[in-house]
Amino acid sequence: MADHILLVGGDDRSCQELSASLACRGYQIASAADGRAAARALVAQPPDLILLESPWPEGVGGTLIERWAQDYPVLVLCSEAGIEAALQALRLGATEFLVRPVDQDELAGAVRRIIDNALLYRRGEFYTSVVRQEAPSLLVGESEPLRRLLADLHAVAATEATVLILGESGVGKEKVAQEIHRLSQRAEGPLVAVDCCSLPETLFESELFGHERGAFTGAAQRKPGLIEQASGGTLFLDEIGEIPAVIQAKLLRVLETKRFRRLGSATDLPAEVRIVAATNRDLDGMAKRGEFRQDLLYRLNAFVVTMAPLRERREDIAPLVRHFLAHPGFSKRVVKRVSEAAMRQLMDYAWPGNIRELRNVVERAIILSGNKLKIDPEHLTLPQSAAPSPVIGASGAAAVTLAFDHEPTLAEIEQRYVQLILARHPGPRAAVARVLGIGERTLYRLLADLKVAP
Repeated sequence: MADHILLVGGDDRSCQELSASLACRGYQIASAADGRAAARALVAQPPDLILLESPWPEGVGGTLIERWAQDYPVLVLCSEAGIEAALQALRLGATEFLVRPVDQDELAGAVRRIIDNALLYRRGEFYTSVVRQEAPSLLVGESEPLRRLLADLHAVAATEATVLILGESGVGKEKVAQEIHRLSQRAEGPLVAVDCCSLPETLFESELFGHERGAFTGAAQRKPGLIEQASGGTLFLDEIGEIPAVIQAKLLRVLETKRFRRLGSATDLPAEVRIVAATNRDLDGMAKRGEFRQDLLYRLNAFVVTMAPLRERREDIAPLVRHFLAHPGFSKRVVKRVSEAAMRQLMDYAWPGNIRELRNVVERAIILSGNKLKIDPEHLTLPQSAAPSPVIGASGAAAVTLAFDHEPTLAEIEQRYVQLILARHPGPRAAVARVLGIGERTLYRLLADLKVAP
């Protein structure tokens, strides 16, 4: 659906020229000659942007502009003589102004930029979630490593110490953070989880710390950041190794002073929040290479817990499988069990994807077993450890097979897989990143960690 622009004010000739110029670029245009007509147009179809021409038409004043700016981005067009009025509109919350005569490409670029920025901030909640305790915990098992982990969590949860959770991808680091929050004195407060890989670098600061109205283009109103949203509770920073350097410095200040400042503000606010962070990366190595602040690492290292990979706690595989089978979201109300032969296969597999991979295998087995009450080996979709040649799938694309003459480590499997995908996609690295399901910046860091030529 085309973006909708409401033109307010201006003479007939100006409105016609602007409408024609923007319409040919794919925008849907409506116009209003005065404040009353603008009010009717806003009710009929809320716009993605209001284009307001100076001098203000009848019925349009500071109070109305301020009200509009709270709900929509406002772009002002003015003459040289009307710059003071345009500046006043900015102080009231308008996004930007352009001085006539304005180049049509410049106007179209400003319109596109303002609408895109406003859309990003309207969808900012996509990158965060307030985690509730409705889902059952995945801290399920009987192994000695898990028992030691739970003892550590009970000890640290009662304190206000910053916690750093280490572990491979898929081991359940977010579940560890949930358990810390659940056992803490902040359990009645929110647990706000932030995926540091998902937040665009340009939005990271304003999402984390919040911003004041007018702090930058698109900031039409004050927005509380994630630190404020987590007030009285816990802020979980997942994949903290992906945080940009400038944010690392500001996060260090929060940890040291327990205070922060919204973007565009001159006033410090108390950070009434506990920070728990997690990563699957070698932060010590990153600090030595200058990719992560050493002083921030010291602060995060106040209390470190490590979630062991599933291959090192095989005693937890059977309890986890039973847990998944009993979960109503998986079982489809059919009580199933796993045959001895199928369980042996599950116990013998290395699980490079850890609990996340086990969960996916069990979910698929439930589907493939249909109405049968027993899951057998043929219902399991476990990759083979070796294969003589690539297998061609139904779609015609070559499936991924990795052959080794020995039992490979997880690092060897990861390196071989990355090399295979690089060979299959020799073009732009963005295509490789899409296949791997990671960001391009993360890909280059992965290549450096695996010592694979970029």
